[in-house]
Amino acid sequence: MGNYQHVLRGLARLQGEHESRHFSLLDVGTGSGDIPVRLVRWAEDRQLSTQIIALEYQAVSIAQAALQTHGSDGIFLIRGDGATPPFRPASVDYVLASQFLNHFSEEAIIALLRSWAGLARRAIIISDLVRHPFAYYGIRLLTRLCTRNVMTRVDAPLSVTRAFTMGEWREIFQRADIGAFDVRWAFPFRMLAIGSLGK
Repeated sequence: MGNYQHVLRGLARLQGEHESRHFSLLDVGTGSGDIPVRLVRWAEDRQLSTQIIALEYQAVSIAQAALQTHGSDGIFLIRGDGATPPFRPASVDYVLASQFLNHFSEEAIIALLRSWAGLARRAIIISDLVRHPFAYYGIRLLTRLCTRNVMTRVDAPLSVTRAFTMGEWREIFQRADIGAFDVRWAFPFRMLAIGSLGK
């Protein structure tokens, strides 16, 4: 909830460092495509032109994203694997992964980050969950109050338990050895990490 706001704040900070009125972004594991839609609206409000590539492996999610992004100019849906994106090196300004990395092991995350560093010209933006006891019990209560969907009630708390602590996230980014990451706490129980590449 409100995850896109953290992403937009991070992107605003990055765009403030560049004079260009255009940017391109690869959203890895786009899911239903809600963040690309928000990004396009944000860019339009600031008279920026943008190209958003929404990459998703699951066919069901791609179908949902097609409905969600219908009518939004500048969004291109592609079915593909985030571990081996079908793009040339330095082909986008930013690579974004939102609530995607918590599904992987530390070693797999490091491999993904190194792969994405070859694609992004400016920066990698990571927004994800932070493991914390309050987050686990809070999400259990929230899902029981707000949804009858059994899958959501089971999956949401599991996602929190699979996530990493702030210290673990910082260690992962350091081990990736692709440059310095600015890692910040984001409410509620999330983190936003920006790795500037400066190519």
